[in-house]
Amino acid sequence: MRRLLTIGLGFVFLATAGWGQSAFEQQNELMFRQLEQVHKLTPAQMAEFRKIFARSGFVGQGNPAISRHPLSSEQCRARAPGGGAGYANRQFERICGGKYMAPLYDPRTERPQDAKACIDLFEFPNIPCTYPVVWVKAREAAEICAAAGKRICDAHEWEGACAGALEPPNYRFGIGAGSVSSVAKAFNAQNAATKSWSYGPAYKEGVCAANSQKSASCGGGGWNNCGSNTYPTGSFPDCRSPLGVYDLNGNAAEHMNLPLAPDQMASAGSTKLGVTEMKGSWFIFDRYRAHPDWCRWRAPFWHGSRVLSANSHSNYHLGFRCCKSLD
Repeated sequence: MRRLLTIGLGFVFLATAGWGQSAFEQQNELMFRQLEQVHKLTPAQMAEFRKIFARSGFVGQGNPAISRHPLSSEQCRARAPGGGAGYANRQFERICGGKYMAPLYDPRTERPQDAKACIDLFEFPNIPCTYPVVWVKAREAAEICAAAGKRICDAHEWEGACAGALEPPNYRFGIGAGSVSSVAKAFNAQNAATKSWSYGPAYKEGVCAANSQKSASCGGGGWNNCGSNTYPTGSFPDCRSPLGVYDLNGNAAEHMNLPLAPDQMASAGSTKLGVTEMKGSWFIFDRYRAHPDWCRWRAPFWHGSRVLSANSHSNYHLGFRCCKSLD
């Protein structure tokens, strides 16, 4: 059975829908085609993506049988600059060596070209007007970023991207996982006086992708009960940080690496990694603010584990974006 599939920023392919392939598998296959087309990925990279997604059985843009997205990709393109293509930044592409990334730096003392790392503009798959990948464990997020030639972000990198200035790492090293929550509480108290959101110094409704609703059947979670009712990335052009990064507030929450020792920092090249940290807010926060979500706020050790644990947490509103170290 052949049909037209609209991909990414208006690209159209004539594709064959495989017999016996579920709607979820078809949804993932469409996304794989988008990734290959937009990010110019190699056959080896695509094979690795498919292996990671297939091994999970749940990683993707949500359960299509129950998800009810408030905006379609077409509606997103109608409101996004240049139909989504306007999000591309040639200066950033030259610095970062990839599409839809932004340099991480401190504008008070540095220029964009001084950046030592970059961060994706959007939640993975990092393509404007696509739905974020969710139901992903922290370990899988790290594996997917590595397959893309990138890495999982350290917590301070996400915080800098959101607040508009990358600051030096400020972690409490030498503590155990059992102390993460108390250290986070102290960190939040220390930074509360300068709290800000990606778009400004005060929380505002309607600026970011945060006015969707949970599925009526969604209680404690579950693939068959909880729709990933996210917006397409980039649906809210004003939901943009001073460093040019989108959807840090609203839409999917995001996995990060929280290092507990210097040799666990992804930004320093570590493959050991630390413990899980969840950043950002999610798609219902304009209706129900489940917890604080300002830029430099660190969560308690919710569903905590090592990032590389086979049992790290996943759910219907938890995704990720990638970072990339520059030579």
